[in-house]
Amino acid sequence: MRGSNRRYLSRVKAHLGVGLVLAIGLVAWQKPVPSLFLIGDSISIQYGPYLEKYLEGIVTFSRKQDDGQAEKNLDVPVGANGGDSRMVLSYLRTKLKDQAFRPDYLLLNCGLHDIKHNQPEGTIQVSEKEYRENLTAIAQLLRQRNIELIWVRTTPVVDTIHNPRSKAFKRYDADLQKYNQIADQVMAAQQVASIDLYQFTQQLGIEQFTDHVHYKEPARALQAAYLAGYLQAHVHKKRVVSK
Repeated sequence: MRGSNRRYLSRVKAHLGVGLVLAIGLVAWQKPVPSLFLIGDSISIQYGPYLEKYLEGIVTFSRKQDDGQAEKNLDVPVGANGGDSRMVLSYLRTKLKDQAFRPDYLLLNCGLHDIKHNQPEGTIQVSEKEYRENLTAIAQLLRQRNIELIWVRTTPVVDTIHNPRSKAFKRYDADLQKYNQIADQVMAAQQVASIDLYQFTQQLGIEQFTDHVHYKEPARALQAAYLAGYLQAHVHKKRVVSK
């Protein structure tokens, strides 16, 4: 082999070596896609498939789930339906015993089941005091496990639409406003980010209701898009700050 060819091959090998080092460095520099776990009521069950689709490539998405039993009756909090704050706290206390359960983010809402006035007694399911205590305990529990909580404000209740159509329990907008305010206070005190799905959904109009409290397909897709936009920006900001 001529000397000029040997020198050329040496330069090629050197460049390949540098390129390999850079490639390995790039792979090491790139952070893995963060994971997000969703717990929510039946509203989240309906917007959930859209949200998972919109967050593809941004986070690894999973949620409290079942074999479809929750969708048989969206008013009954079983399976994928997170239920009230008492149920969420109990679920997390059990779930967090599993060392494999360590998502980067936990997206959470609970409120619609807390404000149920079960008939015929008419007593509210979870008191304001307990609701505050449960949310505080949830936020503190997740912080201890280094899981970032992101809160979602509870979607609207319209008394004149909900209560004539619901026989087993009633809900009232006045309670919803109080419980959203309690959640706002808790999340602010615990320095937890909050997404105002209440205000966004209210702007869609009451014609988007498909029954007493759930929404038509277009509204579900819009709710998911709103949540996904916030989450994408939030995750991106965290990744940039942590570089």
